[in-house]
Amino acid sequence: MPILIAVTLLWAFSFSLIGVYLAGQVDPWFSVLMRVALATMVFLPFLKIRQIEPRIAFKLMICGALQLGIMYGFYYQSFLYLSVPEVLLFTVMTPIYVTLLNGLLDKRFNIGFLFSALLAVLGAIAIRYQGINEGFIKGLLIVQGANLCFAAGQVGYKRIMAKERPDIPQRTIFGWFFIGALIVVIPCFLALGNVDKLPTTPLQWGILTYLGIIASGLGYFAWNRGATLVNIGTLAIANNLLIPAGILVNVLFWNRDADILRLAIGGGIILLALWVNDKFNQKLANKSEVQTA
Repeated sequence: MPILIAVTLLWAFSFSLIGVYLAGQVDPWFSVLMRVALATMVFLPFLKIRQIEPRIAFKLMICGALQLGIMYGFYYQSFLYLSVPEVLLFTVMTPIYVTLLNGLLDKRFNIGFLFSALLAVLGAIAIRYQGINEGFIKGLLIVQGANLCFAAGQVGYKRIMAKERPDIPQRTIFGWFFIGALIVVIPCFLALGNVDKLPTTPLQWGILTYLGIIASGLGYFAWNRGATLVNIGTLAIANNLLIPAGILVNVLFWNRDADILRLAIGGGIILLALWVNDKFNQKLANKSEVQTA
């Protein structure tokens, strides 16, 4: 969990950087392409092609295509219709997708995990904003597309590493994750990108470089690594910790109006959900020990 919290703090700045300095100014598909390309370059030197079977590499590429490539396509478009706090707020369904997708793959549903994820969603919903613009419905649907892709990618990666090659150093294979995303992003930029809206200032280039190397490269590796160390309920809740963190950063550094009381209440409910999830897992562990004995 400490890894997921650290990445949450790192990513909390990404929403505002995109919403304030890139959205509507830089072509979204170019932003995605540069971000994924830089992240791929970070891990290519560590990639050991012969270390895993082609089928596992292909699965990792699918995870990257979903969690990074397709997700970013939805994510960057959403800022054209929504403010930064609205984009953050509309990610509340991610933990539900994480829990339900994992249950679907296991052909069963864990009520405890689902309950804690629903509680986390209630916490995020408690963070309300007024004056939602005309793109509310469209923006909401676009963000849900991003949420679903992000959930599918991390659930898939967690399961692959647990069942296929839990012994292998993840840094030596994570390049396949970014290669999968790059395969999606390149044709999308060629088909949909606008070369007339490339970055025009050193600040924009600097932000894209930071987002590519740090937020995407190191951030996604650390997040997915952390996902393999926790249960699926904790992973679901960790997804929603980003909402109050991102809004808090937006308020403190970019002076956006926000209801601090609602932010505090919503964040508290999310932390409560994490506590409930931990207690539920302790009960499961105790029951398992009794049955084993």
